[in-house]
Amino acid sequence: MENWSVDQVCNWLRQRNLGELVPKFREEEVSGAALLALNDRMVQQLVKKIGHQAVLMDLIHKYQQQKSGLESLTRCCETASPKFPEVISGKNLKSFFARYKTLQWTSSYALPDFPYDVKCLLAEKKCPDHSMRIRIIEFLQADMTKYLEGSLYPNSQQYNIVVNALLQAYPFLDEDGNGFFLWKRALKDRFKYVRRPIEDDEQVLRNKCKFGHRRGQTRKSSFAENKPDDVQVQAEEEPVHLEGSAMGVHIKWLKQEYMKTQRNWTEVDNRMSVTIEVRRKMIGEKAPLKEILRLFPFLRCPYQLFREFQLLTHMDIYKKTVEILEVYSENILSLYVVRNNPINIMLQENLKRHTEEDILKYMKMTAACLLLPDVFGDDSSLFAAVNEEVKVVTPVLEVKNPFNVNSCEFALYVEREELAQLDDCTMALAALVAAFHVFDIPCPRRIHRTLSFLESLVFEVRSPASLP
Repeated sequence: MENWSVDQVCNWLRQRNLGELVPKFREEEVSGAALLALNDRMVQQLVKKIGHQAVLMDLIHKYQQQKSGLESLTRCCETASPKFPEVISGKNLKSFFARYKTLQWTSSYALPDFPYDVKCLLAEKKCPDHSMRIRIIEFLQADMTKYLEGSLYPNSQQYNIVVNALLQAYPFLDEDGNGFFLWKRALKDRFKYVRRPIEDDEQVLRNKCKFGHRRGQTRKSSFAENKPDDVQVQAEEEPVHLEGSAMGVHIKWLKQEYMKTQRNWTEVDNRMSVTIEVRRKMIGEKAPLKEILRLFPFLRCPYQLFREFQLLTHMDIYKKTVEILEVYSENILSLYVVRNNPINIMLQENLKRHTEEDILKYMKMTAACLLLPDVFGDDSSLFAAVNEEVKVVTPVLEVKNPFNVNSCEFALYVEREELAQLDDCTMALAALVAAFHVFDIPCPRRIHRTLSFLESLVFEVRSPASLP
């Protein structure tokens, strides 16, 4: 940054949503060196708005802290034992510093100073209403953006850190043990809402282009995109005649709410509960899955999929899946039958690159999840497509880069179409089991033993299935 020109400084301001300051910075010829030399008084003279002053000083302070931290880390690397030259040499240096930066962010994060009215409500330990939830989410999103130095693309680990910090500080926000999913989903939706209208940020434009967004494009459900226009209009405008007009009102509200960025999750829960009989009747009569998802699009959300499973079985599928992977992962990885499996070999290679306990645990749980069909001699292609295209119609997981902490992706597919994106292997495994029950899909014979093992543990049968 010290060697930046005035133009580079102006581009840096635009990337951090401070484009209003560009004319003044050009007029005063603020280069990179001048930017880092600014003190509080200079910033007050240069920038009119107090909010912009605070953001600018915070960014400068963060950069100086990061620079001093990286310099000290570099000195440590230079004096380190030559026993591990591959960790800090050549092309690995960039990823090494990136990982250090992530750990630094993790260890330094603290909740923001909420406004007075929010503080009063939290001090009284009252569950916030919809408008107050939005205010809390807005402050968390703005605070995360500052920590990320203006980036609008947090990774899953950073979302987890922020939501965990919130629920640890205010445990009463964890409603019925499901608060984590609600707050994380709302926080993700807030970032999407902020990114949507941005047209001058390089990172946002690059990602919009990468994932197929176009300027002015409206959101459509995935199954409607391949239909002719006249069929789409007919599908949207056709009246719902299910159990009377009152039921139709609920379904219409759910469809409209799903299209929003900020969703009223409490009301979604209520209306999904009210409409469950209609939904179960449609599923029992083998209505097309696309039609079910058109009327009840929230079944695409992992939290609602888990909630539907709980309404049917009175079992918390996600909690049970966490327990299964934590208890059985080490035993699965120690079995002789998986010793030479490509997944296990890939795991062992990646374990050598990390020392953090939480990352090692995450990798082992991911491997144990993916190796389950091989343990029981089942067909793994009916369970997960790892770095491959999904080819089966029954519920299956699509997994990309399973052992890369920063780029791993999990998704649930049904009938070769993506149903939901998932955060990690635990959520993925829970969603897979839940999908068979929620949509009443018969279990393929070639994967039966694996799912029977999982279900016996989820449903706490007296004599659960055991590993071979």
